[in-house]
Amino acid sequence: MRLHLWALTAPAAVAALGGSDVQQPLAVVKPSTIPSLGFGTWNLDKSNVSEAVSAALQAGYRHLDCATIYGNQKEVGKGIADGLKKTGVKRTDVWITSKLWNDHHDPSLVEEALDQTLSDLGLDYLDLWLMHWPVGSSQAGTKLDYLEAWHAMEKLHKTDKLRNIGLSNFSPDQLRDIIKNSDTKPAVHQFEMHPYLPQQDWVATHEDLGIAVTAYSPFANTNPTYNSGGGDDPPFLLKNTDMVAIAAARGCTTAQVALVWGMSRGYSVIPKASHANHIRENFGALGCRLHGGDLDRIDDLSERYLKRFNNPSGDYGIKLFDGLEDS
Repeated sequence: MRLHLWALTAPAAVAALGGSDVQQPLAVVKPSTIPSLGFGTWNLDKSNVSEAVSAALQAGYRHLDCATIYGNQKEVGKGIADGLKKTGVKRTDVWITSKLWNDHHDPSLVEEALDQTLSDLGLDYLDLWLMHWPVGSSQAGTKLDYLEAWHAMEKLHKTDKLRNIGLSNFSPDQLRDIIKNSDTKPAVHQFEMHPYLPQQDWVATHEDLGIAVTAYSPFANTNPTYNSGGGDDPPFLLKNTDMVAIAAARGCTTAQVALVWGMSRGYSVIPKASHANHIRENFGALGCRLHGGDLDRIDDLSERYLKRFNNPSGDYGIKLFDGLEDS
């Protein structure tokens, strides 16, 4: 049986979260204030993202994930303002993450990027700012470029604009390079993770280093961006027969099963949804009860269907994820 760190019963999960109606942080995730279940905004259309973000806050989410490259941060900001107004929740009670995009890795441009993000979101500070990729792009081309940008982020971390800084999509060597050549250890590392790409050793490395992990794409190839489902691709995760069987046995949805599996491994997950019923359904994962045998059965899926869906190495002309599963 593999080790799973999160409480596996609905009552224990609810108790750990301080109640059933509003999400609170899980102690197993560090920094200790980051809630384990977040709301992602990647690929949310501008036409309804404001309503979706507001609905997420009203449903109980207290962790929002954003990024400059998503192109919707102004609309996300309107949703944040509306959701806070309708719930009466304070800004300080919501964890908000955004990301530095590749075209602003030049140290002279980093603060400009942060200020634009804060302006778009209508915020005074971010709880977490991630470097989206270890890649910098400019008129001169695209290359591995992260140390100087990280040092610029470190300086901003000392201001009141940022609470934490971290990384996204880094390889082991790149993470080691950051730690070795910096004064500030990343607080969080965000990368793709789901039952088809469990990356157990990589997760354990972060636990040993005291770096929190957030998993994006927790529903794997359900994301239409990945244009998956044909040829040799694995079946859509949420239609996988094992997932469907577990969900039916436990009275949960397959989406909830996927989220509980991720949270059980000690990291936060950031599903996205554009409709209020799906937003509430995903939040209901906090009340979904799985057994140890269910989790082991999900773990075994990667032995048949190991697959990384987000790998722009070809687009960048740069080898990414070196040393990691399905790189």
